[in-house]
Amino acid sequence: MLATLIGVAMNFMGINPIDALFDTAVLNGIVAPPLLVVVMLAARNPKVMGDQTIGPLLTTLGWIATAGMCLALAGLAFTTIVGGGR
Repeated sequence: MLATLIGVAMNFMGINPIDALFDTAVLNGIVAPPLLVVVMLAARNPKVMGDQTIGPLLTTLGWIATAGMCLALAGLAFTTIVGGGR
């Protein structure tokens, strides 16, 4: 019910829902790389995970995904600064 009310309020405030979805996706892309770093550090830490830490394969794949997200964020920043963004 709350989501419906927020959607109706956005409509009356003149906010374009597609622009709101786009902006939310951009915000998620900005927040994701630091969160991935924290998750990777926690997943390998025995003090946090006990004996359930991730192995070398998942560590490698996780850091590759984290690096990919960081590169995507760098690309977003570059295109925004240079003017190739939205």
